Amino acid sequence: MSDPVDRRNLRITGQHRAVTSPSLDLGGGNNVTIVVTQAFGPKGDSIIGITDVTFDGYPAVSVRVRCGELDGLVHLSPIHGDGRKRCDLDIPAGSRCELLCPVSGQPLDFVADVEDGSSARYFAIYLTPQLSSGSLVMVSDLWGHYHSRIIDDFELISQWAAKNSD
Repeated sequence: MSDPVDRRNLRITGQHRAVTSPSLDLGGGNNVTIVVTQAFGPKGDSIIGITDVTFDGYPAVSVRVRCGELDGLVHLSPIHGDGRKRCDLDIPAGSRCELLCPVSGQPLDFVADVEDGSSARYFAIYLTPQLSSGSLVMVSDLWGHYHSRIIDDFELISQWAAKNSD
């Protein structure tokens, strides 16, 4: 499989420019909090704030999830590293899920396999309407597998991997 990351242009510096676009908000003083403030599915549909669900006052990122006979919306916290979600689906931990845009119904774009020894795969939630692989949140397709990455302007600005229980 080819590497989906443009490594020639990827910089991991730890020194990030001020965010000028509305896709991410960096706040929290000495303890930086990264909040996704806009998110798009594979056809450019906005998938943030499509319902009244919020987390700490921020509108949720919504994804349609299919797992066997189960099918419904999952509302994810837009705060990176926050494992909270709201849904009515009773999906067993470790189940592979199909991730879809809640607006168009199109599957989220595959990005890469997660490199942690699991069978998890990363799928794209884009941060801009241009649907660039240089500005996205990569989310795992295994239920209860809390791994994600945020790439902005081809720079890895956050990576989250935690073992959390549902």
